[in-house]
Amino acid sequence: MTAEYPGRTLRVGTRSSPLALAQTDMVIAALRAHVPDLVAEVVPVTTEADLWQGDLAQLGGKGLYTKQIDAMLQGGTVDLAVHCMKDVPGDVPLPRGPVFAAYMERPDVRDVLLFPEGSEHRTLADLPPGAIILSSAVRRKAQILRARPDVKVVRVRGAVGSRLEKLDGTRKIDVHADGTVLAMAGLARLGIERSGYVFGMDEMLPAVGAGVLGLECRQEDRATTALLEKVNHPKTQREVTAERVLLHNLRGHCNSPIAAYCTTEPDGQMSLRGMVFDREGSKFANAMMWDEHRGDPAVLGARVAAELLRQGAREIIAGIPH
Repeated sequence: MTAEYPGRTLRVGTRSSPLALAQTDMVIAALRAHVPDLVAEVVPVTTEADLWQGDLAQLGGKGLYTKQIDAMLQGGTVDLAVHCMKDVPGDVPLPRGPVFAAYMERPDVRDVLLFPEGSEHRTLADLPPGAIILSSAVRRKAQILRARPDVKVVRVRGAVGSRLEKLDGTRKIDVHADGTVLAMAGLARLGIERSGYVFGMDEMLPAVGAGVLGLECRQEDRATTALLEKVNHPKTQREVTAERVLLHNLRGHCNSPIAAYCTTEPDGQMSLRGMVFDREGSKFANAMMWDEHRGDPAVLGARVAAELLRQGAREIIAGIPH
């Protein structure tokens, strides 16, 4: 019990994967830096999306990673939901009641191409024609094929550890993999040190909200809202707002090959780059704008989305020839 969170145990809803649990531990540690005697209980959930091994689009999309935990939050089973913002749908409104009270500071959002243990390859360019790269993200597939249309990208699901086992051949799959693409942030949060080819932003633009942990609670729960606000990172909040407005205006969902990344200069000026691809990476729309008046990040997101739409983004997303 703490005077700053009186008479309460903070019940934290999270997915049950090793990465999700590691991220939740990070959040609790950050909260305890402000409220040392905070009592927290982790409530892990194996979501429908975690159990499904097929294409998530067939099941309803990445929103299934968050839907069950959000229902627990609304029903009062948990007080806090820890979400990866890249998994929060952008084409549907948030459910009534829950609010994102805080966003944790964003880490390095770059993706890295990892090779099997003992591989002689060091970069994407090193791979021979016909090489097989494991990835479940349409965003990654499109950008890999844009650079290397002669390789094959094979969908793979599962936690980070199982993906590395599939890459190294210690867990059987139907193909011999030459590489897999993972997020540097996820590897760091799991304490996995492994060298690979780190993509530059001009090669692999990240997903909307990549690397950001959003802390969601019930709007009327003032004590939890006040607690979470202690760890909110305003710069990350502004940047994620710009990216998610772009996603929403493009009607983007988990199966849309949309990438966006907002950054802030030392003087506070933001820039936002957005890209939309077809699934083979052969067609794309690309836009980058500055927040010239240091204004509303939502306005910046809407402006970049409008430019992408002018370039035919909606048709590209839908796979309509134009």
